[in-house]
Amino acid sequence: MESLIIHGAIESEKLPDPPITYDGKDTVKKNIGILALIFSIIILAGCGLKKEVRISGKTMGTTYTIKVVTWFYEDTEDLKENIGSRLEAINQSMSTYRKDSEISRFNAFRNTRDNFHISEDFHHVMTIAEKLHALTEGAWDGTVKPLVNLWGFGASDRKNEIPEKREVKAMLADIGFDLIRISESLYLKKKKATVSLNLASIAKGYAVDEVAAIIQAKGVKPEALVFSFVNSLTCLSAEMEGRHYGGGVLELVPSEIERLLIPIVEANSALLKAADQKYRESVNDIEFLSMRDSYVLGKIGLSGAEQTCLHEAWLKLRNRRQRLPE
Repeated sequence: MESLIIHGAIESEKLPDPPITYDGKDTVKKNIGILALIFSIIILAGCGLKKEVRISGKTMGTTYTIKVVTWFYEDTEDLKENIGSRLEAINQSMSTYRKDSEISRFNAFRNTRDNFHISEDFHHVMTIAEKLHALTEGAWDGTVKPLVNLWGFGASDRKNEIPEKREVKAMLADIGFDLIRISESLYLKKKKATVSLNLASIAKGYAVDEVAAIIQAKGVKPEALVFSFVNSLTCLSAEMEGRHYGGGVLELVPSEIERLLIPIVEANSALLKAADQKYRESVNDIEFLSMRDSYVLGKIGLSGAEQTCLHEAWLKLRNRRQRLPE
C-alpha cells in the first residue's frame, strides 16, 4: 500500500506535467528528491500504513465481526482478548439465553420485599432504559417479552395462533417498566413479583459502545489526530491523492482520504486550543502551515530543509490546481 501511493500518483498523472519548477529553473532532480523524501517517510513512518484486523465471535445469541484499520492504533495484539472479555461480561449480565445471568436470575426472583443487587453494567443499561421508556411515553418497554411470546413472535413454541383476549388481558397485568424500581445504590426492586425483563433491544447497543471505547482507548486520541493533520506532508499527499474540477476545489473521496500520510504526534486539548489560537492570529494559511511543519514534521525527525522541500512542493501543486501565478 505504501509504494502504491507514489506509483498511483504518477500513473494517474495527478502530478502535473511539465515538471514542477522553482525560481524559473527546471528542477527534475528536485522533483525526484521530493518523491524520494516522501517514499522514505512512508517506509520509515508507515510500513503498516493500512492494515486491517478482523475480530469475530459469538455473543448475546448472535455473531459479531469487528474490522479495525490499524494504522491509527498503537497495538492490536491484545485487542481481541479485551473485546472478548468485555462482551462476555455484558453477556453474563444481560443475556436471557443464560439461566445464570443477572437478568435471568432477576426474572426468576419472586420477591417484592428484598432488593436485587446488580452490576454497574446492568444498572447503566437499566438507567438508559428508564429514560427511553419515559421519552417514548411507554412505547418502548423492557417488560413486554411475555406478551411478545404470547403472540408467537418470541422464543415460545406458539406460532400462527392469535391469543384469546382473556390471555392478553391476564398477561398485561405483568407488563410495565414502572413495576421495577431502579436504585442508585445498584439494586432493583420489583413492585410485582411476576414482572420480568428483556433488554435485548438496547443491551446490544451498549455492547457496541463498550467495544468502541476499547478500540478508541487503544488508538490515537482524537485531539492528536486533529492536531497533527495540518502539515505540508499531509497537504501534499492530499494534492497527490485527490482530484479537482472547475474552480480548482480539491475533492477527496473516502478511499483517497484513507491513503493520506498523517504523521501523528502526541497532543492534548490544551495544545489543540493553542494551535487554533495561532491560526486565528496568523497572517495567512501558508504562514500557519509553515509553523505547523516546524512542530509536527520536526517531531518525526524531518530537517528544516526537508520541511521546506515538502512545503514548496505542496504550494506548487496547490497554486497549479487553483491556476495561481507561478
